[in-house]
Amino acid sequence: MTTCCTVSLIIIQAGGSISGLTIFGVNMKKIPVIIDCDPGHDDAIALVLAFASEKLDVLAVTVAGGNQTLVKTLRNAKKVLYCMGKRPLLAAGADKPMFRELQIAPAVHGESGLDGPSLPDPDWQEDPRPAWELSRDLIMASAEPVTLIPTGPLTNIGILFTAYPEVKRKIARISLMGGSVMEGGNWSSAAEFNIIVDPEAADIVFRSGVPITMCGLDVTHKAQILPEDAGAIRALGGKVPLMVAGLIDFFYKYHAVQGFAGAPMHDPCAVAAVIAPEIFTTKDMHIDIETKGEHTAGMTLADLRFWTDAKPNATVCLDIDRAAFARLLIDACGKY
Repeated sequence: MTTCCTVSLIIIQAGGSISGLTIFGVNMKKIPVIIDCDPGHDDAIALVLAFASEKLDVLAVTVAGGNQTLVKTLRNAKKVLYCMGKRPLLAAGADKPMFRELQIAPAVHGESGLDGPSLPDPDWQEDPRPAWELSRDLIMASAEPVTLIPTGPLTNIGILFTAYPEVKRKIARISLMGGSVMEGGNWSSAAEFNIIVDPEAADIVFRSGVPITMCGLDVTHKAQILPEDAGAIRALGGKVPLMVAGLIDFFYKYHAVQGFAGAPMHDPCAVAAVIAPEIFTTKDMHIDIETKGEHTAGMTLADLRFWTDAKPNATVCLDIDRAAFARLLIDACGKY
């Protein structure tokens, strides 16, 4: 028995992520994912977490305007991926919301969208296809249903579903960062930033019929990386851990003024919900997106009535094992 186990472990180590390999009843297939982002400090850390995971096969990274303009978010994605030593398919998407002007967040992320650590500009030409066309091609060509992980405004996904509705049948799930149920908003009194930037796109996504995991402020405000966690990451040394520690330092300064003990890791929650769903407490709910309210545009309205006929369209993350989440991120940084 000991010999058998030893041989199996050698196979796992040598083979890495062999597609379709099953050992002791465990399916070793990776989950094919497309990450749609607008880096952004927490988007950058979400990319670090995703590419470190042996559970994910990142087919592509697509970028939209959001935390900063598209020119800056695309540049930031290239910088982060270059620092990580990754060269996935990368495509630029929408530079503004589907029907609105772009709101950006320089007060949160700085004028570059990624202020803090100094990262070089790589000589890297993105894929010529717009984000929604690259996503369509990859989804339709995939042998397995693809999981989408959007961590910014949902513009690229809204355009994808509008232009190519046939892709929805080949999408396993959307794990997104956005919205809130009990927490109220962080960009208006009612709305979270990613949703208020493009509520029409969010409405398309939540009405799509595709299974959704929603990581909103209810859980992301609890997913804090404390100063001692950042210290543990910095102590690892190396380019990626030092980049992540620098990003956390900058992000922490903004949130400390608001009374947070640590830096809330909003966007990494959407990745963690795919690779470690067991660390979250969730509830299935029906979510509507307010697109017309004068004071409530971008609100994610949860139907909490026990007698409602509205069918759930999202699995909403409400709580998280913070220590397990911090360990997940520290371990991910240690893989670079």
